[in-house]
Amino acid sequence: MKLYTVPLAPNPTRVTLYLAERRAQGVDIPVEPVVVNTLKGRHREPEHLARNSFGTLPVLELESGAYVTESLSIIDYFEAAFPAACLLPSDPELLAYARNIERTLEMRVTHDLAAWVHATKSPLGYEANAEHAAALVARMQPGFDYAETLLADGRAFLTGSDPSIADCTLAAFFQFMRYTGVDLIAEREKLCRWDTGYRSRPEVEDCFLM
Repeated sequence: MKLYTVPLAPNPTRVTLYLAERRAQGVDIPVEPVVVNTLKGRHREPEHLARNSFGTLPVLELESGAYVTESLSIIDYFEAAFPAACLLPSDPELLAYARNIERTLEMRVTHDLAAWVHATKSPLGYEANAEHAAALVARMQPGFDYAETLLADGRAFLTGSDPSIADCTLAAFFQFMRYTGVDLIAEREKLCRWDTGYRSRPEVEDCFLM
């Protein structure tokens, strides 16, 4: 298998973190990373568009020649294809709990956080828009509140005592935030504790560029 990816971008980083977490559990998923240089526009060239007509990353190329083009779908594939020591729990209630946290953070924080980065200091060169950025910051506050409530019991990870896909998701997008040089969670003690603790772990620290 090949994983077409790009450093720093949040959705590829989410998958990179997931793979690191599985390795830490003793499951080394056999996938070859292939960097696509988005700064040079390689994601818009015919070779990559043949893999994913939207030109986005990451893309997983399976042994069959099929392509999986969404980060969570890639993670779902790995969870099903390599079922030992998965990040998702098998118990239905715990599974729903973990899924609910990840999806809530995706919908309430990370979608807007990615848009905020591009409105503030876009790595793709989009024009800055301070008014739009301010509106996005305001819209993210309930999602930050939600995460802080989860972490109020002192848990190390977003879903409890073990790393989860939710951790991979939020940590990847917080790195994207740091690219701008602006820290939107500086005044949020619990989120800062979680963020620093998560990315300083030896299992994943090499996945981060900043």
